[in-house]
Amino acid sequence: MPQSLLKAAKNTEDGSLELSVVIPMRNEEGNVLPIVNEVNTELAQLEHFEIICVDDGSDDNTENELRQAKVNFPKLRIIQHMQPCGQSTATRTGICAAYAPWIVTLDGDGQNPPSEILNLVNAREHALEKNSKIGPLMIAGQRETRMDDLFRRFCSIGANGLRSLVLGDGIRDTGCSLKLFRRDTFLDLPYFDHMHRFLPALVQRAGGHVITVDVKHRPRANGLTKYGLMNRLWTGIVDLIGVLWLMRRAKQPNINELD
Repeated sequence: MPQSLLKAAKNTEDGSLELSVVIPMRNEEGNVLPIVNEVNTELAQLEHFEIICVDDGSDDNTENELRQAKVNFPKLRIIQHMQPCGQSTATRTGICAAYAPWIVTLDGDGQNPPSEILNLVNAREHALEKNSKIGPLMIAGQRETRMDDLFRRFCSIGANGLRSLVLGDGIRDTGCSLKLFRRDTFLDLPYFDHMHRFLPALVQRAGGHVITVDVKHRPRANGLTKYGLMNRLWTGIVDLIGVLWLMRRAKQPNINELD
């Protein structure tokens, strides 16, 4: 990661929430302007936020639409991968570049409604009111109703069921990209390709807490999904075995500092 992108998270003097919205994109022509506009509209009540779109080596009109969006939305930052590196790497690139201590992620296809972001923020506030020293924390969206075709829903149910059975993470829908967490929590997690599918389990491995919030899901308006059965099945099985290995070797010491 270039040092010019690895920012230091800042905090406001009044303690108000700072938020970086990280959106990985690959070939999302037609989706760029609507999603950037929606995020700006929904977060207008927040004084401190930015949007970071990571163009993961798109070969359509995504770059031009991002440049057009930046003219209208100065809080938008654009980072570009010169070649495709995958969703996990694009997400990490955006998080490394973020200035805010809190990160929210969502897909670039517009299926995660930006209106749900504040629901995650409210769940965070409620959790911190109950326990201000809660430690690593993730607020994970879970789609109430998948607005995908029957085949994708069938694959997702099977993958989520297998993952939950093997890892015991208690998460119904880890594939939902709508998540809120601290930047330093994410950067402390072990990094590997496709890690975005296992973020709740990895946070739990670090001794953290995952709170789930039911969120809405929308049909894709433009473009095509990047995932199919064959490019997820075998890599998913290998990744699951790797994450199980990581989970079983995690240690959470009970630390006491002597005077």
